[in-house]
Amino acid sequence: MIEKTMSVDRMENIIDVFGSFDQNLRIIETELEVKVTDRDEQLKISGEADKVMLAEKAIEGLMSLAAKGEKIDAQNVRYIIKLVSEGREGKIGELAQDVVCITAKGKPVKAKTLGQKQYVQAIMENTITLGIGPAGTGKTYLAVAAAVAAFRNKEVNRIILTRPAVEAGERLGFLPGDLQSKVDPYLRPLYDALFDMLGAETYNKYLERGNIEVAPLAYMRGRTLDDSFIILDEAQNTSREQMKMFLTRIGFGSKVVITGDVTQIDLPGDKASGLKEAMRVLRGIDDIAICTLTGADVVRHVLVQKIIEAYEKHDKANQQVSKMPIPPHRFKRKQ
Repeated sequence: MIEKTMSVDRMENIIDVFGSFDQNLRIIETELEVKVTDRDEQLKISGEADKVMLAEKAIEGLMSLAAKGEKIDAQNVRYIIKLVSEGREGKIGELAQDVVCITAKGKPVKAKTLGQKQYVQAIMENTITLGIGPAGTGKTYLAVAAAVAAFRNKEVNRIILTRPAVEAGERLGFLPGDLQSKVDPYLRPLYDALFDMLGAETYNKYLERGNIEVAPLAYMRGRTLDDSFIILDEAQNTSREQMKMFLTRIGFGSKVVITGDVTQIDLPGDKASGLKEAMRVLRGIDDIAICTLTGADVVRHVLVQKIIEAYEKHDKANQQVSKMPIPPHRFKRKQ
């Protein structure tokens, strides 16, 4: 057991880092098995030597982000701890970055992880971006934020959001209402992200003008989409024919983001995923980026990250079992 003393230049940064009722501090102490106390503009960290060193690096990283005006929450703290544990504390400064978009309530939308940062950069720099990753990594939300920002900056004239109408392992049957009412449940995640960015009133205004279109993928056939920001969500549920059809709709002045999670394919067993094929076919083509997000980029509840890691571990174990050679049977010769 050792004790390390850290000097603090600005106590207000420490207050931001530790959070309300020291909730962020509790995470640092629990995750790294250390004890942190603050006294007379100094922090004292006690525990095992290697754990104390990691805690010091994590607190320094969090304080540097707070000094740059970044809001520190539990997700930030856990991600910083992960970075320092992997020896990547030098990357912490890259997390303070430009705002992608401002929501209707004035909240800035930013990339919260290094994976998300690369994803946003890819969207800005390429005509087509494929964002592949598990639930909660911000694939759709950041794509919608980038679309709204491009629309506000008059870089595009329309935002088009689409996704295949495939049930997630259940049959919804015949839904009541007109055609729009029938497809709305499939498109709800896209509506939610747009409402957050624009507000319901502004969204409805742009929808009536035709500046925003939310439609199932089947509606894209036969169209050429110029000067548009197009997002294809849940692309793992496209067939290879649907994906090819969608990719050939792109017109001049348009930008495309395709998002999906290849571990959650809801297609029938005999149908290949158009997203998985596109990842192979489009790799290496100029102006097309393929970004892979992981469980480390999950920005939802901490349990979501743990659930994803548990499933990944389970799947790997099953794959290893399936690859084990079957021992040959030995038969005794009849005498």
